[in-house]
Amino acid sequence: MAILVDENTRVIVQGITGFQGNFQTKRMLDYGTKVVGGVSPGKGGSTVHGVPVFNTVEEVVDATDANTSIIYVPAKFAYDAILEALDAGLDLVVSVTEGIPLYDEMKIQKKLREVNSKLLGPNCPGVISPGKSKVGLLPDRSFTPGNIGIVSRSGTLTYQIAENLTKAGIGQSTVVGIGGDALPGLTFVDILQMFEEDDETKAVVLVGEIGGTAEEEAAKFLKKMSKPVIAFIAGKTAPPGKRMGHAGAIIEGNTGTAESKINALKDAGAIIAETLLDIVNKVKKMI
Repeated sequence: MAILVDENTRVIVQGITGFQGNFQTKRMLDYGTKVVGGVSPGKGGSTVHGVPVFNTVEEVVDATDANTSIIYVPAKFAYDAILEALDAGLDLVVSVTEGIPLYDEMKIQKKLREVNSKLLGPNCPGVISPGKSKVGLLPDRSFTPGNIGIVSRSGTLTYQIAENLTKAGIGQSTVVGIGGDALPGLTFVDILQMFEEDDETKAVVLVGEIGGTAEEEAAKFLKKMSKPVIAFIAGKTAPPGKRMGHAGAIIEGNTGTAESKINALKDAGAIIAETLLDIVNKVKKMI
């Protein structure tokens, strides 16, 4: 089954005529993703890699029956792009854009409570159901079809862990990067619940990092899960009070430390991996 995306997902690319939009559209098409249209205001009527370009999201949805959008636009335009996609009633909106102002993300959170659409990101690498569909900038070679679900706050660790599993002959059902911003759309809890309900997923790898309380919230949900979860927390050696790469990766006092997250996840029944390669070893023992 997979979650979020599969072979029936119909994707539009907002910002398709920009450098990243153009480049990643070609890579998604090459992977087999059904990219049915693009959006670039003022450039409607043109094409990119054979994909028709429209001026608005509403136009492309009406013309193509798309159900998913991926957003490749600069941070200062991303808020409007996300709202336009949510207003169009798409099932899933994926925002790769990094550096969206926190106040804009707060307004996006309010909008999400008013619509049925799901938002993945911002500041995320996207989602892939190996062999079926890829929506985002994840490197194809790192993934292979299988039964392990991965959900991660980190982009690069997402690919690295998946590639380690792939090299060990362990495939993935769906791999989801939820992004490292302080106010993401879909959370660990949302994705864990989807994996719990997915027949194809037999076990889950959860990749967290310092800062915020997302992992502690995930730990509360783990107590309700029937499927095994292997957890890895990045940033164990990060100094308190210093942001480490992501907007959400900052420790304040005793809040958001690697130790507090590891303890919460362990208490909830998660199997804790100490290193990236240890994740592979733990998964091997489990399966």
